[in-house]
Amino acid sequence: MTKNSKLNKKSDYSAESITVLEGLEPVRRRPGMYIGTTGPDGLHHLIWEIFDNSRDEAMGGFADDVEIAFLPENYIRITDNGRGIPVDTHKQTKVSALETIMTTLHAGGKFGGKGYKFSGGLHGVGASVVNALSDHMRVEVHRDGGIYVQEYSKGKKKAAVKKIGSSKLNGTIITFKPDQEIFKEIDFDFNKVVRHMRQQAYLVKGFRISILDLRESKELISTTVFYLRDLKIETPSTTFYFDGGLISLIRFYNHNQKPIHKNIFHIEKQTNPSIGGESVEVALQYVNDISARIMPFANDIYQSEGGAHVTGFKTALTRTLNNYAKKNNITKNGEDAFTGDDVLEGLTAVISIKLKEIQFEGQTKAKLGSMEARGMVESVFGDGFAAFLEENPDDAKAIINKVVLALRARKAAKAAKDSILRKGVLEGMTLPGKLADCQSKSAEESELFIVEGDSAGGTAKTGRDRKIQAILPLRGKILNIERARLDRMLASEQIKNLVIALGTAIGDTFNIEKLRYHKIIIATDADVDGAHIRTLILTLLYRYFRPIIDGGFIYIAQPPLYKIKKSKEIFYAYSDDEKDKIIGKYTDIEEIDESTENTEIEETEEDEKNKKAKPAKNKKITIQRYKGLGEMNAEELWETTMDPSRRILKQIRIDETSEADNIFDVLMGTDVPSRKSFIQSNAKLATLDI
Repeated sequence: MTKNSKLNKKSDYSAESITVLEGLEPVRRRPGMYIGTTGPDGLHHLIWEIFDNSRDEAMGGFADDVEIAFLPENYIRITDNGRGIPVDTHKQTKVSALETIMTTLHAGGKFGGKGYKFSGGLHGVGASVVNALSDHMRVEVHRDGGIYVQEYSKGKKKAAVKKIGSSKLNGTIITFKPDQEIFKEIDFDFNKVVRHMRQQAYLVKGFRISILDLRESKELISTTVFYLRDLKIETPSTTFYFDGGLISLIRFYNHNQKPIHKNIFHIEKQTNPSIGGESVEVALQYVNDISARIMPFANDIYQSEGGAHVTGFKTALTRTLNNYAKKNNITKNGEDAFTGDDVLEGLTAVISIKLKEIQFEGQTKAKLGSMEARGMVESVFGDGFAAFLEENPDDAKAIINKVVLALRARKAAKAAKDSILRKGVLEGMTLPGKLADCQSKSAEESELFIVEGDSAGGTAKTGRDRKIQAILPLRGKILNIERARLDRMLASEQIKNLVIALGTAIGDTFNIEKLRYHKIIIATDADVDGAHIRTLILTLLYRYFRPIIDGGFIYIAQPPLYKIKKSKEIFYAYSDDEKDKIIGKYTDIEEIDESTENTEIEETEEDEKNKKAKPAKNKKITIQRYKGLGEMNAEELWETTMDPSRRILKQIRIDETSEADNIFDVLMGTDVPSRKSFIQSNAKLATLDI
């Protein structure tokens, strides 16, 4: 008997087993395929999709003004003064073009080439996907002298397109409310939208973008007006309008940095004028920093994961600087040649390409897949940058000196790293003596607590779950690595211990697969020094261990601020408000509210007699203010901060790379005036420990 004959041939698998999803049902079934995630990033992606249509109108020269308004009840309203979505009957679908676009996947004016010269929304799914994932959507179109409206619920039309009045304006107003069934937490971030729109305003010259937050407005918000800003309601708002393009964007990114050369390099060139003017635009400037910031855009959409245009840029940059250095006898071939890492150190660059036929890897467009973009950027930028170096010898000298310094530092760092991080050490054979490791060898269940000082370390070692929890105490404040190179970093005993404990190595030998713990918990004291140490650790992790943060492995412990004791009852409060609520339940009423979270109250017979004889408000309450983890005993630390079933942890996420770069630059850099300004502007957000 053959192997195949042993298989069970009986099955219910037939034509009836095949499910055909119609309309927008595939989007509701698998939203992650279209917006990446149903978390905060996916929620905001809904705004980007609708805005991209308005931006495409502006790129084509049909619009110059868009407004994004946050409304009560989680509604978003986006208005542009473009041509307005067509409302006449579509020959193929036999219904309004508006209805076709909003309820059909892969329908839009961006396929045939007649609607748009360049576009970011080439999949034809943006507006319909947002419609499918919205509990309610309303589209109002102003065009051809009329106002046309259609409403939808979860991707399905409520009624046919209807003309409701006349208008002298042109444009589209889309109002939508995300579906709670899809997005479990709906919390739009005003500042996140502002950051995204600032970037877009730089990319599209002469494009006005307004953002209004009307969520808390008590005034009646009229939907009969075209732009809500005309209502003059007092509300948080921001407007962007730039004519400077990428040069202005470079200046913005570097406003807290010290440039090492005066002139910002910029080139903009059409590559194929005969087929509609596809173009490459690049701007760059080097600053006195060791980090690189490259912002790539394709058809004005940001690619967080890079792509072919970034590859072409890096190749041309390395080749051009090596050729210039060799030509001017600054370096020789072989070991003196600059590497890609050398030429990127301290670089701020923006790459923007326009393609008629563009390919992204995935609907979220985080990576450019159009391979022709590599050659376009490599050619245009390479030739332009070589000419810039020849025409600006002072700028060229400053840039080359910066790269030579990076080359020397790389060699020194490699020597230091090789002497410190030996193969045996990386495999965990020589873990630091201060580390109290856990018994488990499974990274998935293992936790590393990074604590402040030997006192807290001793308490944590006693109170921990030895099977899954490791403890690494750090002595004092670690080195500020924001301006320190790798060789100096690895000379620090504290940083060396942390690197070895993590197990991933560092620099070009970093390997996240060797991470020894999948929960790395920073547990510092709740005071100014603790906050500083926490920031120093986060700076190190962000600059040299970014994949660990991106993987969601970094957490901040939330120890309690107060221990409140009354008779035999103990409560822990994690904020002043929580402390006041706990105390209030004892001093304001006689009966004790036993519903306090994570607290079980037991009363003895003697307590009952005392409560009847005397009001509860006269009983003595003691409050202990914790200044550090070392003040807790092992049992308290376990109950409040380490017990997985009861503790509170905050996961570290990086939503905006450029914003995170800027904050670390300001807080940990050498620009004192910028740091002072930042602290003054954000002081009201701080919790003071006086």
